[in-house]
Amino acid sequence: MQAIKELNIKSPLRYANLTKKEIRELSQRLNLKTAQKPSFACLASRFVYGDTITKEKLNMIDKAEQLLLDLNFTQVRVRIHGLLARIEVKPEEIERLIQPKIKENITKNFNEYGFKYVTIDLNGYQTGSMNKTLK
Repeated sequence: MQAIKELNIKSPLRYANLTKKEIRELSQRLNLKTAQKPSFACLASRFVYGDTITKEKLNMIDKAEQLLLDLNFTQVRVRIHGLLARIEVKPEEIERLIQPKIKENITKNFNEYGFKYVTIDLNGYQTGSMNKTLK
């Protein structure tokens, strides 16, 4: 919420006082493809504490995570460490990441998005993994 405030990001659905349930119901009625989309934490949670959040880096993360979702990975996070992308997926999906065609696709696209290095977190997806550095 602090990052949203600092970046002056507008949240129209929040200002309309709509609940998650109401948003899902309205999305369903309007046949939006996002009606069943799992909720995701703010992209700012992908950054190392103290790192500067920029539109360019947010865009890199957004594109990277969308690519993984388009490749049918079900729970994804792309954490940003400078120009290094750390991919988190469900542990049972890690093996798919290294299949040659998928690996090449991910690496090529992530490089085009601005990442110089692409890594896989062998622990898999974990909520709050960036909090490990906090005391």
